[in-house]
Amino acid sequence: MTFSVLVPSSLVREAEDKREATRKLGYVARAATVFRTDRLIVFPDGEGERRWGGGFVETVLRYAATPPYLKTEVWGTRDELEYAGVLPPLRVSSRTGSGPERPGSLQEGIVTEVGSDGRVRVNCGLQHPISLLLPDGMEVSEGERVAIRISSREPVRARIVDEPLPGFEIQRADLPEVLARPDAGARIATSVHGTELSVGRLTELVGRIDDAGDLTVAFGAPGRGLPAILDVAVEDVAAAGGEGVEPDDPGFDLWLNTIPRQGSETVRTEEAMFASLAPLTLTE
Repeated sequence: MTFSVLVPSSLVREAEDKREATRKLGYVARAATVFRTDRLIVFPDGEGERRWGGGFVETVLRYAATPPYLKTEVWGTRDELEYAGVLPPLRVSSRTGSGPERPGSLQEGIVTEVGSDGRVRVNCGLQHPISLLLPDGMEVSEGERVAIRISSREPVRARIVDEPLPGFEIQRADLPEVLARPDAGARIATSVHGTELSVGRLTELVGRIDDAGDLTVAFGAPGRGLPAILDVAVEDVAAAGGEGVEPDDPGFDLWLNTIPRQGSETVRTEEAMFASLAPLTLTE
């Protein structure tokens, strides 16, 4: 299953300073990690941005998603990362293969040098960069990230594999474009104005997600939910009974209120992610 989570470029609009904005994005990255998100996509909401917009949001999230042993080499020093020290560690689980074809753990490496003999040097968290043979048909360039299967660290035995990298990928794209992708699957918009999630509704929803095969969940920003961002009337969302809102809906299948007993006037994006992704990723 491809699991995509969408957040607006305005999601740190209420942060009082850059430190708080950075910390907030760290919790967003944590939620994406905890619930095994494949793609964390930032969609534009220029009208809702204040001091820190999409460029800041994307940079901090990309930094947070970079393995610790690659952060210095990939990012160096940047103004957006002034308070990167407050980001919580993601501790992405190393994907372990099974069977004789996929032994060992999977982790990310960065190509530091490309040779002329089909070999490259890769920094992948070991004591020194290691020389590895490229798989047939694969082409890489210096600075590119690759997936490494490490079957032994002493002595080092590793190989480059054509597999998805551990953790999640950060993308920046328009929301309608993402919802139109073939692997969007079940497309859910979270909103206080959507249909309330209940035990009975959850059972039906989990089956619907399983049937779709993939899942896309979108979130709004504090004080600026998805209806406001998309210019969709809240009355239309409520009247739709949870289904997509026509003709203004950009392509959602469901509008869902995942916190029906909300006790605060506004729910922050990172709070909504933890509250929403927990039930939506349950299995039958």
